[in-house]
Amino acid sequence: MPLIAVDWGTSALRGALLGEHGEVLDQCASGQGILNVPPGQFAAVFRANFGHWISENPTLTLISGMAGSQQGWVEAPYCACPAGFEELGAKLKWINGEAPQHHIAIVPGLSCEHSGIPDVMRGEEIQVFGALQLLGLRDTTVVLPGTHSKWVTVRGQRILHFRSYMTGEIFALLRQHSLLARTLPPLLPTPTSRTESAPPETEDTAAFDDGVTHALRSHSLLNTAFSTRTLALFGRKSPTALVSYLSGLVIGEELRAQHPEPGSEVVVIGSPTLTQRYARALALCQVKVHRIGAESTWNGLWSLSKTLQTMGKPMQTPD
Repeated sequence: MPLIAVDWGTSALRGALLGEHGEVLDQCASGQGILNVPPGQFAAVFRANFGHWISENPTLTLISGMAGSQQGWVEAPYCACPAGFEELGAKLKWINGEAPQHHIAIVPGLSCEHSGIPDVMRGEEIQVFGALQLLGLRDTTVVLPGTHSKWVTVRGQRILHFRSYMTGEIFALLRQHSLLARTLPPLLPTPTSRTESAPPETEDTAAFDDGVTHALRSHSLLNTAFSTRTLALFGRKSPTALVSYLSGLVIGEELRAQHPEPGSEVVVIGSPTLTQRYARALALCQVKVHRIGAESTWNGLWSLSKTLQTMGKPMQTPD
């Protein structure tokens, strides 16, 4: 049956109608992320955006992202790691469709623990599995940069565990609301996107490299962040260069904490701007990068639908 693949994030909503072999037949997107949907209106928003794809024939919709959170359409409890497609398929949250032949399920997202502290992701797990399918990989490390970056360890095409870093959010706070912001140029308007962690500003690659290198050689962002102010005080870098420098500092802090091995390879999933930035930073750590974009989401949801077929998983009614 046709698949309606939906990525419903915090600030954005996008979907694709996929054909028999996972090819994209049609796409649409809007700014109606979960925070922009009035209470009780998720079904109406879904219908307004994707209703024209629903026919009289059986249709399946798989929704990943924050639509399954406590603030979303219907809460889909997290699936614990280690997990692969079969674990996700077994814990889908089925909800009412537009018609008896229209089946809608929300992907649950994943959880893991480190030293008794939980960590979670919603939506990134589908991107990871989609990238694995596209690249033909079974064992790798996947990096998903953004507001809350994820480092994911994959073995046998199953996610063993992951770690989250508030890299994009910390950058935004320092860039806009700290004392450092007074030495930086005015902020450009930010486009609505779930994966972008920073506004598209002029890149100074040399300054960015300096920030990454300084972070890698230091012990704490609490110390290195102050150098953005002192470099401005002594006129060592221009305000524009300091934006790139600060970006390098926070990304470099993430790499310092994660400590990727020189000579290793990672997959980086995200927007062209962010994947290029991370590829540059990882190159300073002598790490090879495979970059992949939004196609990982559609491929992940399509591959999950194929797994449901091989599992012989029947379409279910809401709990």
